[in-house]
Amino acid sequence: MKKWMLSLVALVVLLAPTMRAQTAAPPAPGDLSGNWQGTLNAGKGVRFVVKIAKADKAWTVTLFNADQASQSLNASSVSLEGSTFKFKVDLMSMSYVGKLSADGKSMSGTWTQGTQVTPLDMVRATPETAWAIPEAPKPPTPMAANADPSFDVATIKPNPSGKPSIQGLTLQGRHLVVVNGSLDDLVTFAYSLHVKQVVKATGWMDSDRYDIDAVPDQPGTPNVDQMRIMVRKLLADRFALKFHQEKRDLSAYVLTAGKTGQKLTPTQVKGNLPGFFASPGTGGLTLHLINGTMSDFTSFLQMLVLDKPVVDQTGITGRFDSNVTFTPDQAQFNGNPPKLPKADVPDASDLFTAIQLQMGLKLAAEKTAVDVVVIDHVEKPSPN
Repeated sequence: MKKWMLSLVALVVLLAPTMRAQTAAPPAPGDLSGNWQGTLNAGKGVRFVVKIAKADKAWTVTLFNADQASQSLNASSVSLEGSTFKFKVDLMSMSYVGKLSADGKSMSGTWTQGTQVTPLDMVRATPETAWAIPEAPKPPTPMAANADPSFDVATIKPNPSGKPSIQGLTLQGRHLVVVNGSLDDLVTFAYSLHVKQVVKATGWMDSDRYDIDAVPDQPGTPNVDQMRIMVRKLLADRFALKFHQEKRDLSAYVLTAGKTGQKLTPTQVKGNLPGFFASPGTGGLTLHLINGTMSDFTSFLQMLVLDKPVVDQTGITGRFDSNVTFTPDQAQFNGNPPKLPKADVPDASDLFTAIQLQMGLKLAAEKTAVDVVVIDHVEKPSPN
């Protein structure tokens, strides 16, 4: 499973509003207010603008990408102790520690994301030196809520790579793109199931892999439910899929609200699509949920991480940004957990303890009634 990590630079490029660099009076001692800027040389150099402001006797930090239109990111914590300035962006498991110069015009420091530490020096911008921040593109227009979309065009090609797991299922502009996906992957996504909830009719449902590029026949950006509708129609049309549904008692994981209350942060990302990825975290692996519902979270867990169906019984509504850092075991990620850096000795909790401590939720194994799809008929995909 190669694409289990998305870098901060890549994600910041994806994200939306904009703000122009502002002029600032000469700094008073201990006053950090204004726009600070520096280039992060992590592979390709990326210029960042850090807007620091004072509010209610506390500092606030907003981070912008000066090289591409992107959504700003707000720091979750900020501190100034003497000449040491710190902030964290929990959404990205990112932090910065800088040392302010004697004249208050620059700071030298380090940018940390997960286990990667990179030098980042910043200077206070002046009207003459301030970097302009690109105008953000207008947010995509969502597909009509009552739309019943199909794919107008869908190209399906065999993927001969031999890789054992799906490498991506993403929406790229108007295109739904699947890389190295199996029929199992498509069915479990389309009906929000774990693979153990699919009673197969043939072995090639997992072994045969496909690359798919499909375009909706309705205008606008579909939400997850509309993406599932289109994939269901694709399965019926191109794979001649026929099935019936049953309720069966299966071993599953049930997610409930913890007794101490949930520890979820309302999302700061705009849009109707969730994000989910993993990256090395301090002493383990961090799962990032971005702009996701509890249903999105359980769907991601059962599709990518856990070996059993996951049932959402939290009763929690809304969209959230949340991280959970844990030490994966060999039963997770379909027996192929992401490899952590050799220098990073895992010392985080297991997933179940981490979800309880870090998210305020409880994930427990139990036998419960779940939906099962029994495949009655399926064929290899029809030609393009």
